[in-house]
Amino acid sequence: MAPIYETDKPILYERSGATAWITLNRPDYGNAQNAQMLYALDDALVRASEDPEIRVIVLKGAGKHFSAGHDIGSPGRDADRPAPRRATLWGDHSTLDGAAKYYVREQEAYLGLCRRWRELPKPTIAAVHGACIAGGLMLAWVCDLIIASRDAVFSDPVLRMGVPGVEYFAHAFEMHPRVAREFLFLGERMSAERAWHLGMVNRVVDREALEAEVEAVAARLAELPAFGLTLAKQAFNAVEDFAGKRSAMDASFHMHHLAHAHNALVNGNAIAGMDARAMATASVRATETRERGGIYG
Repeated sequence: MAPIYETDKPILYERSGATAWITLNRPDYGNAQNAQMLYALDDALVRASEDPEIRVIVLKGAGKHFSAGHDIGSPGRDADRPAPRRATLWGDHSTLDGAAKYYVREQEAYLGLCRRWRELPKPTIAAVHGACIAGGLMLAWVCDLIIASRDAVFSDPVLRMGVPGVEYFAHAFEMHPRVAREFLFLGERMSAERAWHLGMVNRVVDREALEAEVEAVAARLAELPAFGLTLAKQAFNAVEDFAGKRSAMDASFHMHHLAHAHNALVNGNAIAGMDARAMATASVRATETRERGGIYG
């Protein structure tokens, strides 16, 4: 069945001074990421990267949430369709079957695009409010800075699908490995305050102050030597990769797809029959259980 897109503008682009403001624009579906959105996002990031007047890039979400993750159930879900175009050389997943179909698509649309965005030569800021779940984490984690509102919550509940975390597996680099295990194993929602204490988030502000805070930080970055910032980004990326970030992602990506294949053999469904509603319900229940137990979140 062909996807039914609720908008022809899943990404909004606005320039304000030296800052490009890029907005995820599927608010009716929590900014769930289908291919239509992801490739429009790539187009917007290329546009900002190539504009000599742009010094800083901000990524935010329209509506109640930053992003509820990958689209696993909206009318606009287009995972089985050919991509609008390709940003890597993995080819057209829609012509394949079996495990190859998922593997090629996610190498391109998830892991490939995120790695491409991480290497943008200009500083990036994620302005996170509401839910930042699973695939939403991937978009925030590729940014250089994360500024969150107090109502923001973070979680990766995909272990309930039988898969070991999202495709851009940066968990143990975004927080201490002991905490990352808890985060992934239990699938609970982490508050912005705890994320700040753990170093995953740079700043936490009131919801009404989020845009002003991001704007102020972007203005300070825009004053710095552009090439110096590019080199600093490259240095930090190199440090993380020397510490094993890229090779850890390669290993976990293969495990992720072994899990998809196992699910298909055992359950007849690569994501164990879970849908967006079931995932959200399970995440909320896990968090409520933790809170009843008085564990800090």
